[in-house]
Amino acid sequence: MPPGGETVVGNRFRFVSLLLASLSLLVITPLAADEIRSPSLTALRVDWRAALDQLRTEINSRPQVAADFTFVPRRSVARFDPRAVPALVQLNAVSSRFFTGITRSSVPVLLPFDAAAYLEAQRSSAAGTTLALSRYQADFNPVDLFDAGPAGYSATFSLEPGAGDGMPTRIFAKPVEVQITGSALVYDIADPSGGKGEPVKPLATIYPDLRRFIREGYLRYAFTRFGAAYVVSIQCLDSVAKPRRLACKEAYPVAERFLKALHVTGGQRMRPLMDVASELIDRPADRSTDFSYRPSGDIIPNTGYRKQGGHPDVMAYAQVRFPLEKAPAFVHSQSYAKRDKVDGPTAYPWRDNFCESRSFEVWQCAGGYGHQGEDIRAAECPGDSHEPCDPKQRGVVAVRDAVVIRTPSDQAVTLEVNSRTEHIRFRYMHMNPHALNADGVLNGRNVTEGEKIGVVSNYLDHPAGTSMHLHFDVQVFTRDGWIWVSPYTTLVSAYERLIRARGREIGPEVASTPQPVAHALPEDVVKPDLREGSSGEEN
Repeated sequence: MPPGGETVVGNRFRFVSLLLASLSLLVITPLAADEIRSPSLTALRVDWRAALDQLRTEINSRPQVAADFTFVPRRSVARFDPRAVPALVQLNAVSSRFFTGITRSSVPVLLPFDAAAYLEAQRSSAAGTTLALSRYQADFNPVDLFDAGPAGYSATFSLEPGAGDGMPTRIFAKPVEVQITGSALVYDIADPSGGKGEPVKPLATIYPDLRRFIREGYLRYAFTRFGAAYVVSIQCLDSVAKPRRLACKEAYPVAERFLKALHVTGGQRMRPLMDVASELIDRPADRSTDFSYRPSGDIIPNTGYRKQGGHPDVMAYAQVRFPLEKAPAFVHSQSYAKRDKVDGPTAYPWRDNFCESRSFEVWQCAGGYGHQGEDIRAAECPGDSHEPCDPKQRGVVAVRDAVVIRTPSDQAVTLEVNSRTEHIRFRYMHMNPHALNADGVLNGRNVTEGEKIGVVSNYLDHPAGTSMHLHFDVQVFTRDGWIWVSPYTTLVSAYERLIRARGREIGPEVASTPQPVAHALPEDVVKPDLREGSSGEEN
């Protein structure tokens, strides 16, 4: 052995021992029970060359207008300058007349709009002639909602009863609403139901990986195109058709007509998005003297579907402003409050009510059914307060800068956030829809975080249809479309920021397996491939 060999070996042994000990601490040391994490998201890589190839094929089918489009890229400008792809600039100029903001989409926009056919008809029509847009949209009405941003786009169309050549006769007597979302961001959620579905043979040539399935009250068609995730969906019931109830089988031909009519309609090449890793969320250093909450998933015993438990979830899916204007406020069950002998509806500690038994499908809940969100009640008006307090005027505010999704007939208000790091929706229920209409809380309106959008009310099909409270829920975009996730921890985090103090988690630990956190693994560990809202009312 060379001089000093024993020392070298000993040092190596001690180094390896210390390294192994450190690694073991990293693996087995549990996190604090009340730590909160942000979600992780996967950024998809968009293939704009493939999108341009499809656009070229579509444009060349109309020789009269093909010469209007330039597919030779311009080398004299920066790679992500819109002018680098002249054909897209020319297409967006046409489409933006009907789909405002289409250039903000980071993914190729697929819509049932045949821009080439429209341009050809416009060229051959007499000056001043107004073309019927539905004729170039496979008989679908002009778009009800279109919103685009760095994560992708969402759009809503409708088809009138009896419209569409070759469509089967429908019993449903109202227009069928069809939604489409295309996204370059998908949320990594623990989803045992994700990625399922059946192939659609008549459309397999157009969409080789197309999946059809019914999930959370929607008929859905999920597919990948140009590297991005797309989902076409129609709200329906898997039941017998009735004039006021759209059966999912009635929705099949409508959705498939929509899919057959999809064309590249616009969008803009942008810098690729980046994966978003899950991280621990900073919380206030000061401790609240009164705010306390029970653990996520700790619903009132025997109130889950078939008496099953809740869904523990440590994720704050977004950093939001709390949806009620003022504290104190209380997250508590409105349907089973009498069973909870410990926690009153206007008292701490809070108690999770996501996954309480309901007839709505929520696949994050045991058995696939549950409450889609959380019920929140404002505090009673204090008897000794010198400030004005009207129990019927407790303000509800926007949790983020967002766009409104709501038609005049909707009882719910949905806000959508579309950015380089988020593609998420927040839904509010039980505010009076007539007041919302009067205040212009409707499709396409932009709201700012903290802006008052209504008041806590009791509207459920009619005034006084439920108790005075706000229902609040969260949906994230996945390869299965928009999926409900537990907003409980998101609300805990938001409330702590509102009161500028950290709450205290109390109560029994929930016996469950912790939810896996994607992106918390080493870089060389391969993540599983996780495959791809509702106006339904609840208490």
